[in-house]
Order: sequence, then structure tokens, then C-alpha cells
Amino acid sequence: MNDWFVVRFEVDSGEVVLLDQRRLPGEVHYLRCGTLDQVADGIRDMVVRGAPAIGLTAAYGMVMHARQELDSGERSDASTFLVTLGAVGKALNATRPTAVNLSWAVARMARKASEVASLDPKSRYQAMLGEARAMHQEDAQACHTMGKLGAEDVPEGATVLTHCNAGALATGGYGTALGVIRAAHEAGKNIRVLACETRPYLQGARLTAWELHQDGIPVEVICDNMAGHLMSRGEVQFVVVGADRVAANGDVANKVGTYSHAVLANHHGIPFTVAAPWSTVDVRTATGSDIEIEQRPPDEVARCGDRIVVPQGVPCRHPAFDVTPANFIDALYTDRGRFEPKGGWVLPG
Repeated sequence: MNDWFVVRFEVDSGEVVLLDQRRLPGEVHYLRCGTLDQVADGIRDMVVRGAPAIGLTAAYGMVMHARQELDSGERSDASTFLVTLGAVGKALNATRPTAVNLSWAVARMARKASEVASLDPKSRYQAMLGEARAMHQEDAQACHTMGKLGAEDVPEGATVLTHCNAGALATGGYGTALGVIRAAHEAGKNIRVLACETRPYLQGARLTAWELHQDGIPVEVICDNMAGHLMSRGEVQFVVVGADRVAANGDVANKVGTYSHAVLANHHGIPFTVAAPWSTVDVRTATGSDIEIEQRPPDEVARCGDRIVVPQGVPCRHPAFDVTPANFIDALYTDRGRFEPKGGWVLPG
């Protein structure tokens, strides 16, 4: 069992504590957030990342607001409490637009707030803390459920390719795509993993490799542009990735580069699969073309660590996500079951 955690609400101090993933794998360092701005910056600046983990961080940020009201000793009426909490939710929602778990978590916490707004500040705080912790536990359980489903499809002895980081670092625990890999490994399947580096933030090289190496799962890091070459040589038998949003028609938004891997996998006849909790499915978004793609600062592409690698004056672009059409996806593993978007995506009732 890992002795690190991704996000936690500290009852004694009333702070949201985040594992600073920008410092991995070199250093396990925690950032303590005592204000809404610090929580929002932690999400925006990728101290915490991964759709489920972002949602949980926002939920704990709203708990922090309720705690601060309690500590102030001033009791606001129900209407004022909901108005101020609504502003907190709006600020958190604005940090990263693509990952639907963020708005989903804020909306769920807002519903809980409406249920308890007429109570005293201590009761409000305790109810909201309980709701956030329940969300955290539910997400971890969802990862185990989808991991078991996906593991059934992983061939014995397969080399599995994954992109970005969809592990315990990105979720409430265990992971989505890495949950599938972990479950296959735990089932005794003799698998190995190719982790695409995932430029420009290197989540695959820094984070996925770190997680899997700690678990004793064989992993090798490759540059993003090596995937097609290795597929053509028969060195990849299965692909599994996470998701930041699944549209109503089954299109999937995930870390930029995912679409390229899907095209390559389909060309070579390799199963391309996605693991995501049902909270990532957005029935209000009709297709992938309706998903807002977050545009990150160009400087993130122009730099590699502290070093500038692009000539001064040359523009850079950094769309953080791309969209993979449903007809490229062989299986979608969720906590509500296994679906086949390529064969016709049907939402469960």
C-alpha cells in the first residue's frame, strides 16, 4: 500500500493538502492550501491533475469554505450561505474547463449544501465533509470495479500501451487506465507496460512510470512518436487510456495525443480501450465537437523544465486535450459496466 496520498482535507487545520505532482518523481512534497485561491491555483497549475482528482479537490475546497464560516463564529442565513458557496463553486469551475468531473463534483456539493443550508454552521460543515469523503471513497471503489472489468480483456502476456497518467495519482485511488493494468497484474497475467512520455508535462514519464515501478509492474517509457513504430512491429497488443470527458455519443476527450494513438491502434488492429468512472460521462454534451478544449500557456511547450527549447519569437500551441471518436473505441470500462462505443453507444437507463 502506498504511503502517499493525492488530496486530503485536514480536519485539525481546515486545509486542503495536495501532493505536488509537478515535483515527482524526484520529490514527494505536499502543498497546504488554506484559501480558495490556493486551491484554485493548485488545480490550474497542475499541482493536482486527472479528472477525478480535480473533482475531489474542488469538493474539499467547498468543504474548506464551510469550515472557515464555522471558525469565524458568524452564522449566515441559508440564502447567504448558498450564495457565497455558489461563488466558490464558480471560481473552482473556471480553473480547468475540459474535465467534467470538476463541474460534476461542484454540482454535487452544491446539492448537499442546499439540503443542509438551514442547519447551524457546524452541522453544515460536517455534512459537506461527509459528502466529500463519500465521493472520495466512491471514486476509489469505481476504479476497482472498472479495473476488474478491463482486466478481463487484457491478453495474457500482453504489452499494454497507455498515455498520460490515469492512475492513483489522478483519482481517488487505484486508477482508471492503470486500474485496468493493476487488476490484470494482480490476476496473474504476465503483462508489461509501455508508458508514452506525454509531452509537454511528461505525465507518463514522470508519473505513470513512478506508480507502476513502485508496484513492481514492468514498465518502459517511450517517446510519444514511437508508438506507431512499435505497433507496426507487433510490440503492442492492447491500449488503455483514461478520459476527462465522455460525450453522450461516446466520443472521448483525453490528454492530447490520445487521438493519434487511437488512429494507430485501429490501423494495426489493436484493441483501443478507455477506462473512466460514470462521473466522467457527460450526457449534456452531445458529441466530442461540443467539448471545450482547454488551451494551456504556450510557454509549457517552449520549455522543458527550466530550459527554453524554442527560439525566441516562435509561437507555440498547447491544446491540453484531443477528442477520440466513438467509432475508434473498442471498449469503455465504467463502474456501471462495460460498453462498446464502436459497436453503438447506448446509455444505460
